[in-house]
Amino acid sequence: MTQPSYGHWPSPITADLLTSQGIRLSDPQAVGDTLYWLESRPQEKGRSVLVCEKQGERRDLLPAPHSIRTRIQEYGGAPYLATADVIFYVLDSDQRIYAYDLHTQTSRALTPEGAYRYADFCIDPRRNRLLAIRENCSSDNQHPTSEIIAIPLDNVQLEVLVSGADFYSNPRLSPNGEQLSFLRWFHPHMPWDNTECVIAQLNAQGDIIRSVAIAGGNNESIFQPQWSPASELFFVSDRSNWWNIYRWTGAEAEAICALDAEFATPQWVFGMSTYGFLSASEIFCCFSQQGVWQLGVINIAQKTLQQIAQPLRDISAVCCQAMNNGDSENKGQAYFLGATATQGAQLWFYESGHYHSGVCAPLNNTQFALDSRYLSQAEAITFPTRDGETAHGFFYAPTNADYKIAPANLPPLLVMCHGGPTGATETSLNLKIQFWTSRGFAVLDVNYRGSTGYGRAYRDRLKNNWGITDVIDVCSGVDYLVAQQRIDKNKVAIRGSSAGGYTVLAALTFGDVFKAGASLYGIGDLEALARDTHKFEAHYLDSLVGEYPAQQKIYRDRSPIYHIEQLNCPVIFLQGLQDKVVPPAQAEAMVAALQEKGIMTRYVTFEEEGHGFRQAQNMQRALNEELAFYHTVFSNH
Repeated sequence: MTQPSYGHWPSPITADLLTSQGIRLSDPQAVGDTLYWLESRPQEKGRSVLVCEKQGERRDLLPAPHSIRTRIQEYGGAPYLATADVIFYVLDSDQRIYAYDLHTQTSRALTPEGAYRYADFCIDPRRNRLLAIRENCSSDNQHPTSEIIAIPLDNVQLEVLVSGADFYSNPRLSPNGEQLSFLRWFHPHMPWDNTECVIAQLNAQGDIIRSVAIAGGNNESIFQPQWSPASELFFVSDRSNWWNIYRWTGAEAEAICALDAEFATPQWVFGMSTYGFLSASEIFCCFSQQGVWQLGVINIAQKTLQQIAQPLRDISAVCCQAMNNGDSENKGQAYFLGATATQGAQLWFYESGHYHSGVCAPLNNTQFALDSRYLSQAEAITFPTRDGETAHGFFYAPTNADYKIAPANLPPLLVMCHGGPTGATETSLNLKIQFWTSRGFAVLDVNYRGSTGYGRAYRDRLKNNWGITDVIDVCSGVDYLVAQQRIDKNKVAIRGSSAGGYTVLAALTFGDVFKAGASLYGIGDLEALARDTHKFEAHYLDSLVGEYPAQQKIYRDRSPIYHIEQLNCPVIFLQGLQDKVVPPAQAEAMVAALQEKGIMTRYVTFEEEGHGFRQAQNMQRALNEELAFYHTVFSNH
C-alpha cells in the first residue's frame, strides 16, 4: 500500500483536539491552603475562569458567563488578587473591579462605571485599601492616561497616588506598609528597553511624601521589583547584558546571582513573575539559557544558585509563600506553570525545608496524555545568516507512528515566526506545531535576532532593522536546512501572527525562498500601524524602524503593501474583525492588492475575535483553512 505523501498523513492531533484540550492556565496565586488560577477555555468562547482548589476540592469561583479579564493596554494581565477573605477581580463585561467575599460568596463593585481599565493589584491592609494600575480612557481612548490609584474598601472616593509617566506597573508595598515600589516608563521606550524602579515613602495616611528612582533609565530594563520578607527590595535588571536578579542595599544595587542567563521575559502583560521568596534567605526562580528554561534556588547571603533537576522546558508565573522565620515546620512553597516536551502547561509545586532538598511535581493535571510516538522533539540549531552573523531556532522533523520517512523524498517545511517581535519561541509541547509535524511537515521555529533569551545585545540586534534582520534570519534558516538536505526546497511556506505576520509578508516580498505564506492578523503597512495602533505600542516602531513621520520613507520601503509587485506567491490571511492592535484594514489592503494582481489569496475573517483567536470553533476553522491552503499550493509543485 502506498503511504500518503508528506503533509497528508492522517493524524490523531486534530484541530478539534487542540481546542478541546487547549485550556490555557495563567496567574496562579496561593493563600494559605487555597490555590487559585485562571483558565481560558476555548469551548466556552474563550471565557477566563477563576478556579480555586482547597484540600483537593476544586470549583469555579464565578458561574458562566462571567469572565475575569482586563483589557488594559489591550494585552491585559494580572486581573485578580486573592486574599484570605476577599478576591478582587476585573469583570470582562464592564472592566470594573469587584470584591468577592469568600464567606458570603457575593460580589460588590468597587469602582464606578466608566471608561476605565484596571490591573496589577496590591492590598494595603494597614489602610484598608486596594492599590491598582488604572488606565483612564475617558478623554482619549486611543491614548489613555496611566496612574497608580488607591481604592478605599469602605466606599470612600478613590485617590490617584502616582501619575505623570506614560506607563506604570508592579505597585508593591513593603511588609511594614511604609514604602511603595513601582515601575514606570515613558514613550518612546518599551518596558524591555528602558524602565525605572521607584521607591516612594508613605506617611501614616498612605500619601507619598517623597520618592526616588533607584534603578533603571539610560537604556536599562527593570523587571518585577519585589519586597522580601526582610523588607529588602529585589528586582531584575539587564545592566550586564543579561536579565539578572539584584538587591537594593539603600545605596546601590548588588547582583545576587551573576549568570549568563535571563531571569526575565518581555513585559507584554501585567503580573509576569520569574521569582519569589521561600524565606528571607532563599529565592525560588526560573531562568532561560539558550531558549530553554531552568529552575533554581538562590541562597541570598552566599549569592549561590542551586539548580533543580526537573523535566521542564518552559516555566513561568512563579508565586511563593515564604517560610516564617524560625518556624521549621512552615516550609517555603512555590507554585508555577511548567511544560515539558511531551506535556502541555500544568501547575507545579515546590516545597523546601532545607537548601538542598525539595520536591518539584505537577500539582494538577489539566492536560491529556498523547502517544509520544506522534510527537516531534525540538532540536536546537544555530545557523549562519546571510549577513555573516548567527541566529537560533528549533527544528522539528515530521513524526507519526503510522508512517515512515521515505529516504528518497524530502518533507515540506513550515517556518514559524513568533510574535512580538520582542519575544521568543517555546520548546515545550505545542500542539499547534505537532498538528503540522504529525501530518508530515517539517517545522523550523525561529528565534531570529531580536528575540529574548540570548542577552540584551541579541535582543537589540533588531533595532532599526525590523523587516531586514528577521527576514534574513528566516531565509538563512531555510538555507541551512536545504544545505543539510533535510527539507524540500520547493515546498517551503512561512507562517506567523501579529508581528510574526509582518515578518511573513516581508519575507514573501523581500526574500526569495518561500513558496507560500500565512499571515495571522499580521502587518502589511508599517506606516498605517504607526498611525493607528494603541498607546502601549504607539512608539514601538521608533526603535524597530525609525521615528515617524520623520523617517516615513523607511516605513514605506519596508512595508509589503508598497512593494506588492515583488510578492508573487499565494498567501492566506486570517483576521479577527475586532482587532484593535492590528486592525482588519491591514489584511484587507494586502488582500485587495494581491487579488488585483491575480495572485492566489484566501481571506478568512472571524467576527467576534480580536488580536488572537480564543473561541474553539474559530481556532479549529483557522487551522483547517490553513492546512487546506497548503495542500492546494503544494499540489502544484
